Amino acid sequence: MNTIPYEASFDFAKAMDTQDPLQEHRSEFYFPQHDGKDCLYFCGNSLGLQPKSTQSYIERELEHWRTHGVEGHFRGDHPWMHYHKYLQPQSADVVGAQESEVVVMNTLTVNLHLLMVTFYRPTKDRFKIIMEAGAFPSDQYAVESQVKWHGLNPDEAIVEIAPRAGEETLRTEDILEIIEQHGQETALVLFGGVNYYTGQFFDLQAITEVGHHVGAYVGFDLAHAAGNVLLKLHDWNVDFATWCSYKYLNAGPGGPSGVFIHDRHGNNPALLRFAGWWGHDETNRFLMRKGFIPMTGAAGWQLSNAQIFSFAAHRASLDIFAQATMPALRKKSEQLTGYLEFLLEKLNQNEHRFHIITPKNPAERGCQLSVLTDEHGKQLFDYLSTNGVICDWREPNVIRFAPVPLYNCFQDVWELTQLLQSFSN
Repeated sequence: MNTIPYEASFDFAKAMDTQDPLQEHRSEFYFPQHDGKDCLYFCGNSLGLQPKSTQSYIERELEHWRTHGVEGHFRGDHPWMHYHKYLQPQSADVVGAQESEVVVMNTLTVNLHLLMVTFYRPTKDRFKIIMEAGAFPSDQYAVESQVKWHGLNPDEAIVEIAPRAGEETLRTEDILEIIEQHGQETALVLFGGVNYYTGQFFDLQAITEVGHHVGAYVGFDLAHAAGNVLLKLHDWNVDFATWCSYKYLNAGPGGPSGVFIHDRHGNNPALLRFAGWWGHDETNRFLMRKGFIPMTGAAGWQLSNAQIFSFAAHRASLDIFAQATMPALRKKSEQLTGYLEFLLEKLNQNEHRFHIITPKNPAERGCQLSVLTDEHGKQLFDYLSTNGVICDWREPNVIRFAPVPLYNCFQDVWELTQLLQSFSN
């Protein structure tokens, strides 16, 4: 829990920024402009800002292509044949994995389908998928279509866990109890790491332990968790996970996806998967022979060679993460999000208008606060937009604010709440 004695003043916010060891990273990003100054950007949970280094990383590969043509796959400091490997150490640090357990490839929903090919193998007796109600639509569509692909009825095969009546978020004990209830029929437990709407960070370790106890595989969509919260996928014994790179990981719109596959699966060449030549053993890949021999680790799930330019953009941001480190980012995140919560509650003392539906416990959330507004919520959102605030509106009346520790600061949070106060007045 946060122990900082917060103060509702500009001087306090400025002092916190002065003491912030991560403050230097703010200058490494471009901010959209409004009336000649930086916007107040609180939408990194939807699309992260562009690192100033991104252009040079991409231009380096353009020059490499211009200079070497097809030989760029094998020449230079970062030959394209091995480019996915240059993203492994940083990606492993972000999600708490061994390097061999991660690979960057494809996009998130594509990877989710590929992983379910391996880890959703329903039988007559064990066929259910357990997930949270209100998961991001892509996850819902992917799961429904996978169930139908196997000739099953989604109404029977998909178990969605909803909050209790009158509550906004899920209780861990309810999640675990329902997994136990359906255990003998459960093939897969598939949750988001952080729910996109409420911002709730689920107890992934507990979910994994109970899922394994009942004999199911356990996987996670970490789109809103990777680069946001501390993850220990290897130590938690998670079977698989996938995430996007364009939110907290700042790889740009449509950026590539990351995949985690625990080494007990990654080192099992007999495990079924959809295969492609870039997942084939690289020592004889170019012999062009029949018979798929997977690379060890998560790399054995690759299909095609890397999308070099988007990988380069991703690498630019991952290198910043390597400098900042996830523990330091998480520490600042708790302080920064806590400060926003503190100031919102201060505003509520005069008139209760901002109901935070994100869990109050910092261990159960990342840097996003989802605020349930009153009947004037859309007007408030539009007011913020016209005054240089970029945040996120979700129907019917939720505004999502994400103070991202890599580039947001305490003064941003202070200025945001001043605008909120001026609207309420």
